[in-house]
Amino acid sequence: MTGFARQSAESSVGALTWELRAVNHRYLDVQFRLPEELRPQEQAFKQQVSAVLKRGKVECTLHVRRGFDQQTEMRLNADLIQLIGARITEISGILPDSSPPSSVEILRWPGVITETEIDAEPLQRDASALLDQALEAMTAMRASEGERIAEMLESRCNAIAALAKTVRKRLPDVLSKAHAKQCERIERLDVEADPARLEVELALIAQKLDVAEELDRLDSHIVEIGQTLRSNEAVGRRLDFLMQELNREANTLGSKSADAETTKAAVELKVLIEQMREQIQNVE
Repeated sequence: MTGFARQSAESSVGALTWELRAVNHRYLDVQFRLPEELRPQEQAFKQQVSAVLKRGKVECTLHVRRGFDQQTEMRLNADLIQLIGARITEISGILPDSSPPSSVEILRWPGVITETEIDAEPLQRDASALLDQALEAMTAMRASEGERIAEMLESRCNAIAALAKTVRKRLPDVLSKAHAKQCERIERLDVEADPARLEVELALIAQKLDVAEELDRLDSHIVEIGQTLRSNEAVGRRLDFLMQELNREANTLGSKSADAETTKAAVELKVLIEQMREQIQNVE
């Protein structure tokens, strides 16, 4: 299920900001972008996310903007600067026409400026607490989207139930017409049919055209979908399975169809099921 959350807070280290982005995915796939100091904590953060989210491809990025402390920040490595100065003097003696580097260029030399190492323990504690807030915000957003998807699924289920009811109502008429059509064919052949054999053949034809069992299963799956949508657990995979079962019954209904109306109903069923299947990819 798609979602986005951004949460910021001040910590002892500086400003922390979590950005969470989620897109549809069949399973849970969590990726992190962390500052170097917190890379060892990545697995702990993953467990924190998986305890809340069950499905989706989730990108989690932590931005750390360190606070400035005049007493400890931007300390100069005097030994290295002296060494660089000595080497510059040597170069000037060899290449007298060369221009010496500026102070700013020397400051850019790796190791000239040293930064105080961040204490990882309080940073990890603050980042974990802020991640909980970001997950809570994302969950609220996904819950709102889930309510809209549930309404859409329920409306499609009602449409499927109405189609099944229409097909069921027409079933006796369809079977009667198939029976009459077979008898008419025999009459046109102008042969005397064995009544017992004819009765068996008509029964077999009626059995092939009878879709009452498929309609019963459609109704059963619709009830199951309604119960699943009312569950408080992750239901995405369960709904995926039910879509497969609905599609199976729609295919069988189409293959057994003996008239245009039933065929049309089977096609409409498949359209509705496909619409539901696409939305279920967004459901956790």
